[in-house]
Amino acid sequence: MGKAKKAKLKKQLSSTHHKKSSLAHANKISKSKDKGETKHRQASQKPTLPFSPTDRILLIGEGDFSFALSLLTHHSCTNLTATTLETRNTLLQKHPQAATHISTLLTHPTIRVLYSLDATKLGLPLPTGGGPLVRKTPFDRIIFNFPHVGGLTKDVNRQVRANQELIVKFLENAKRLLAKGGTVLVTMFDGEPYTLWNVRDLGRHVGLRVVRSLRFEAGLYEGYRHARTLGNVQGGGGWKGEERGARTYVFGVKEEEGTAAVAGSGANMVALGERGKGKRKRGDDDDSEENEDGEED
Repeated sequence: MGKAKKAKLKKQLSSTHHKKSSLAHANKISKSKDKGETKHRQASQKPTLPFSPTDRILLIGEGDFSFALSLLTHHSCTNLTATTLETRNTLLQKHPQAATHISTLLTHPTIRVLYSLDATKLGLPLPTGGGPLVRKTPFDRIIFNFPHVGGLTKDVNRQVRANQELIVKFLENAKRLLAKGGTVLVTMFDGEPYTLWNVRDLGRHVGLRVVRSLRFEAGLYEGYRHARTLGNVQGGGGWKGEERGARTYVFGVKEEEGTAAVAGSGANMVALGERGKGKRKRGDDDDSEENEDGEED
C-alpha cells in the first residue's frame, strides 16, 4: 500500500474514532442530564396525603392514637372517629402514652374514640361492631394502618391465612360504611410475609379494587409512632415500624370505578403545601392502578 493511501486510511480511522468519541461523550451528557432532570422532578414533587381535612374519617385499629392525634394537630382533620380493638384498661396497660393522646383528641366535639371495636365485625349490631355508632354517618375514608392478628402461630401459611381473613372481613364490612365515592385505605409493610397476603386479590373478592397505591411516608405525620400489637417494649428500644418501608393501598368500590378513582386519586387527596389552592397533579384522575410514584405494582 502506498504512502498516500496509508495516510488517507489513517486519517479516516482517526476521523471515525473522533466521531465515536464525540457521540459517546454526547450520550454521556444526555444521560447525565436526564438523570438530573429525573432527580429534580422527584425532589419537586410534593408528598400526597390520601385524604383532605374535610373528609369524614374512620380509623381502625389505632395503637396509641398518635396517628389520630397527628391528623388532628398537623393536618386539621376534625371529623374523626378513632377506634381500637382493646378495652380502655388494656390499651393503657400496653400503651400508657395513649391516655394523653386521647385526652387531647376528645377536647374536640366532632372527634369520637371507640374502644373494643373489632374490624371483622365493623358496623354490625354487636357490642364489638360499633353498630349505630359507626353506621350513623357514611365515611369518606376508612383507614386501617398495619392490620395484623398478632403472633397466633409460627406456621407461616396459617399466619398468612389468618391475616387474610382479617383483611377480607374488614374490607367487606368497611365497604358498607362508605359514602358515595369513598375509599378504604390499608397500609402494610413492604416485603414478606406481607406480600404473601395478596391484598389486591382480597379486595377484588369483596367487590373492591385498588385505584392507586402510594408509599406510606411516616414523616408526614409528625408525632406518629408505630405501636406494636403486644404493646410498648419495656425499657424502650426495639425496632421502629415508622422507619420501615410501607405502602398504602387505596380501594374503591367496583360499581363506582369512575367516582372512586377520582375520590381516591386526586379530588380529595391533598398535596402538602397546596391545601386550599385546588391544584391537582397531572394524572391524578387517571383510572389506573399505578402507584403515586408512577411505578407499576
